[in-house]
Amino acid sequence: MCEAAFAGNLARGRELNNALLPLHSRLFVEANPIPVKWACAELGLISPALRLPLTPLSAGLHDTVRDALRHANLI
Repeated sequence: MCEAAFAGNLARGRELNNALLPLHSRLFVEANPIPVKWACAELGLISPALRLPLTPLSAGLHDTVRDALRHANLI
């Protein structure tokens, strides 16, 4: 998205941004960075371990964030 925008291809940058908007909004279903860390762990990018004061993402929101990752073609 950024590469397209910096290269002057604003239409492609907007297209990529619009495809990611559902993910962006769902990464804020709980206090940041809880959903972001959960999503990164779900993608295997980081360990799911957390240190206080962070708490795990509420179990009822796992499918919400997972569906957004699918929509963004990340899983």
